[in-house]
Amino acid sequence: MKADIVIAGTGVGGLFSAINLPQDKKIVMITKSDVESSDSFLAQGGICVLRGQEDYDSYFQDTMRAGHYENRKESVDIMIRQSNEIINDLISYGVEFEKENGKYLYTREGAHSKPRIMYHADITGKEITSRLLAKVRQLSNVIIMEYTTMTDIIVEDGVCKGIEAVSRDGDTIIIEAEDTIMATGGIGGLYKHSTNFPHLTGDALEISKKHGIELEHLDYVQIHPTTLYSKKPGRRFLISESVRGEGAVLYNKNHERFVNELLPRDVVTAEIRRQMEKDGTEYVWLSMENIDRETILTHFPNIYRHCLEEGYDVTKECIPVVPAQHYFMGGVRVDSDSRTNMEHLYAVGETSCNGVHGANRLASNSLLESLVFAKRAARKISGLDNEPPRVPDYL
Repeated sequence: MKADIVIAGTGVGGLFSAINLPQDKKIVMITKSDVESSDSFLAQGGICVLRGQEDYDSYFQDTMRAGHYENRKESVDIMIRQSNEIINDLISYGVEFEKENGKYLYTREGAHSKPRIMYHADITGKEITSRLLAKVRQLSNVIIMEYTTMTDIIVEDGVCKGIEAVSRDGDTIIIEAEDTIMATGGIGGLYKHSTNFPHLTGDALEISKKHGIELEHLDYVQIHPTTLYSKKPGRRFLISESVRGEGAVLYNKNHERFVNELLPRDVVTAEIRRQMEKDGTEYVWLSMENIDRETILTHFPNIYRHCLEEGYDVTKECIPVVPAQHYFMGGVRVDSDSRTNMEHLYAVGETSCNGVHGANRLASNSLLESLVFAKRAARKISGLDNEPPRVPDYL
């Protein structure tokens, strides 16, 4: 096959790249499973946004502090300043964020000094990704191939010229393209306990390593403190950090609080592991007793429903939670335009490492980071300069 651009991955990074590329370019997108089996669909909490210029310093410091100051400052600055532009884009595509009396609502999660997270119930990722997917499906210049796995890239004289892939039937597919975007997600499938889909196994990393493409911070793996404890095999169900942001507390086996629930994720995770070892248990308890029933049912309906299916009524009782692998802050090293060190090869989303997250991701920065740098990749491929951020029209 021949295309102008080939994109491996159909999460928010891949989809937003396709949307922002010229519609006179032929784009082929592939995805390892079906289009809805992307971690982007699983994001619960929300998406961060700069609430106004007076919030800039606070947002910047919150991101840096959570990342143990190992973040690339330029990337953090770009993400924050372009956040309003991204929210405007999403709203124009029909994404519905929660409102009250006609004004958008904002929630707060761990390590945020103030509420700056826009959300859609507790399925923000599904709301955003499904709207982007619907937009891409309207584009006549985009072909989506499901159950197609990238196995290699095509390299000629040190320049990327497309990808090799394999279909579900085992057929080899060669897709030649002027530009290639890798957006294959994270590495959760390599772990026994993970919130990720099991088919996300770091394919782009292995391919990059083979071709000498620069990788960065492969040891920066985030463990989410609170997933629903289960003895069943498979993906762990995430209990969003925004639950703790709204007042949920953690208890030990004697139902005593043992940690400040709004500390950064790695700190809370360490405290939970320490408490489990001390108690001799495989989990700790999460209580939503400080959150009123109406808030639980309206803000966290998916969490309420899933826990009920597992035998727990979160409006009446505690639930057992345990840390699990959640997010990968390392990846294929890219610059601020999402370019790798190989010509015509880009990486976006969790596959990439642009330095925004440092050693530990600040809650609800992932969707924003993916969208900001996917759009920058698309503009760079299109030969456009990345414009300065626009003044938000929704504030």
